[in-house]
Amino acid sequence: MKRACNLLQELKPVVLMVLVQIVYAAGNVIYKLAINDGMNMTVAAAYRLILASAFTIPVALIFDRKKRPRITWRVLFMAFLCGLFGGNLFLNLYTEALALTSVTLMLTVVNLIPGITFVMAVLFGLEKLNFGAAEGKAKVVGTIIGISGAMVLIFVKGFEINIWSPKINLMHPHQNQNGHMASHLDFSNTLLGVSCAIGSCCSFSLYFIVQAKMIEAYPSFHSSIALICTMGAIQAVVVALFFERDWNQWKLSYNIRLLTVLYTGIVNSGIVGVVIVWCIKIRGPLFVSIFNPLQLLLGAVAAYLTLNEKLYLGSLLGAVLIVCGLYTVLWGKGKEAEKMTQLETTRV
Repeated sequence: MKRACNLLQELKPVVLMVLVQIVYAAGNVIYKLAINDGMNMTVAAAYRLILASAFTIPVALIFDRKKRPRITWRVLFMAFLCGLFGGNLFLNLYTEALALTSVTLMLTVVNLIPGITFVMAVLFGLEKLNFGAAEGKAKVVGTIIGISGAMVLIFVKGFEINIWSPKINLMHPHQNQNGHMASHLDFSNTLLGVSCAIGSCCSFSLYFIVQAKMIEAYPSFHSSIALICTMGAIQAVVVALFFERDWNQWKLSYNIRLLTVLYTGIVNSGIVGVVIVWCIKIRGPLFVSIFNPLQLLLGAVAAYLTLNEKLYLGSLLGAVLIVCGLYTVLWGKGKEAEKMTQLETTRV
């Protein structure tokens, strides 16, 4: 009995992270349906961050009520930057890219984030190349493989791959209010969409870098997340009000738009955020990162079956290269973490 309980405890983080990837993949499909319905994505980002803020503030008040550090102007400024790079800017670039491309392409490009974060950390002097060590080589090679995969994804099409038939097409071909055709995307749109996608990855990488500094200055995790979400919500509302003056876009009826706001705000940014924090605490950040390619697989299959998205050989090869690059970078970071742990143990 005890052995069974221990096994369940060991499996709990794995099951939770699989569920997280299912939630994220479903969120992308829901976003795509909302875009196809004509929903303005700056408004969707504002609502999402408002709900995320409403969810995280009570959590912070409960869990950090006895150990909340003093909030300084420096902490507020870093929270503002985190809200910009990890919330407002990231979401707006991501959803614009999703409108111009496909769920499969977006979920593939997102796997470039570890490699881009590594490049930025080197540029900012936060990491060294350390090319003489195996882990240093792995991070550099993995980043190059990932970028090569992105190039293949953009420029190589190849023949179409049919997985399953018949399919359920939930998309209806009409011109939405952003001017994007939901069914036929030309190469110029794809190129612009990929640029927005890579821009969203760069934004999220900057968020990781600033957040690492913020945690040092303000180590109360729940309160820092609440601060970031609140800052992101304020920025997103200002941006949405600037770009969208039609109040009909802000109205939420019982349709896909309300589902999008509730799902992405409460489930994606709220509940899932808490689950990920727990998994990081139990098994570490590397454990959480290795599940990211599962989101790509689930999202690609869901988009193929429900959104009438097509799969091509070039997309498959690009995705494989990006995932290989991701795991190579993660292997290098894992080896570095092991060496750091060994050094700290030796010093003690």
